[in-house]
Amino acid sequence: MSYKRVRNSSKRSSNVLVELHQRVTVTIKRLGINGEGIGYFHRKLIFIPGALVGELVQADVTEIKPKYLRGTLIQIDKTSPFRVQPRDSYAGEVGGFELEDLAYPKQLEFKHDLVKQSLRRYHPRAYDHYDVRDTIGMDDPYEYRNKAQFQVRTQADGKVIAGLYKEGTHEVVDMETCSVQYPLTMKVMRALVEMIQELNIPTFVESNHSGILKTLVVRAALNTNDVQVVFITNTPKLVKKHQLLEMIADRLPEVTSVMQNINPGDSPLIWGEKTVHLAGNDSITEKIDGLSFELSPRAFLQLNSIMTPKLYHLAGEALNLDSDDRLIDAYSGVGTIGLTLANQVAEVRGMDTVQEAITDANHNAKINHIDNAQYYFGSAEDLMPQWMAEGWRPTALVVDPPRVGLDQHLIDAILTCKPAKFVYVSCNPSTLAQNLVQLTKPYNVDYLQPIDMMPQTPRVEVVVKFTLKS
Repeated sequence: MSYKRVRNSSKRSSNVLVELHQRVTVTIKRLGINGEGIGYFHRKLIFIPGALVGELVQADVTEIKPKYLRGTLIQIDKTSPFRVQPRDSYAGEVGGFELEDLAYPKQLEFKHDLVKQSLRRYHPRAYDHYDVRDTIGMDDPYEYRNKAQFQVRTQADGKVIAGLYKEGTHEVVDMETCSVQYPLTMKVMRALVEMIQELNIPTFVESNHSGILKTLVVRAALNTNDVQVVFITNTPKLVKKHQLLEMIADRLPEVTSVMQNINPGDSPLIWGEKTVHLAGNDSITEKIDGLSFELSPRAFLQLNSIMTPKLYHLAGEALNLDSDDRLIDAYSGVGTIGLTLANQVAEVRGMDTVQEAITDANHNAKINHIDNAQYYFGSAEDLMPQWMAEGWRPTALVVDPPRVGLDQHLIDAILTCKPAKFVYVSCNPSTLAQNLVQLTKPYNVDYLQPIDMMPQTPRVEVVVKFTLKS
């Protein structure tokens, strides 16, 4: 029987012998950034997904590293009083439901603590004095996701299934229901699966990269009920396309746009480069704060349409804009943040590195009769210095970067430009805290406001208000 000796950092404890698949008993002390339970086995950190704070659990050791262990939950000997029954039977199998067995008020507390954990890890200036406010949650933390992106496969018995990959595998879990999806997306998704089954359309086979249909994407607009369907295919040819489109028109009148995206082979990316129009419109329309936003298939939109207006109001309050301000909307996407703030300022300039997003953003400005906003293709780190060299200097800046945080060149541009009004909308407290290390050289942090855009998951959005140091 093989053992691994795990060196323990504690001087008072001897090295620990741990066997792979050894059964260990652990008390959970806290939750990690991915929502997993964290405890100690002989003072060695062990991460156990599905375990909650205060629980005494038994786990199977599945990974042994010099500084930590990973385990799979086998049994709960002492249950947390805050454990609840998940609505989704596959909550422990696929991603996106990591906290569904934790009572919602405790989820909000965890997300507040997650922000503080990140600050403690990276130590930005005066972090221990920051005003980290209580997490703003949803009245009903279900049925909020406006987009479903499900893999499609055919089982050995010929049944077509659609769902997400089982954690750590490429095995698709069939999801006939999903409590966090907007009901309309699931209604359309399940109807499409039935049509694919009826027409016997070949689905993707990963082992030899054959078949046609790889992924189904369904996005529904909360405030217009427009629905867009995208078939992501392995080949340009979509067999039985005409019959499929006739079925959609007959059975799903709410579908106003049908598109095809071509992504051949075993690429780890869901989307390919080429998208073609099949039926209906080539975009759908969503309304936010009375403005209309037309969304092409790959356009970014916050997944939670219910909370998006609240998020943008928080950003606007933190910016405290006036009619003389010149606002930069960095990482603009289709212009949702900048255009909702345009009526408060003299000018909005936005940018993004996705050409489709910029086309959509300028179109959205036009259809909303907003004439003081213009969006540009390119990166903020390139465009900001260029504009300043031309004599145009922003007085306000809002950034809403992806999970990797701000690009270093953009941080450099911000430190050079130093707009007086600055708000950072973050979807990742860890990269936010890293960025704060540099941003707090010229800026004070007034407050950090967490807001729960993705209930039942460990993800949290944070709005940060800065004030330029005098």
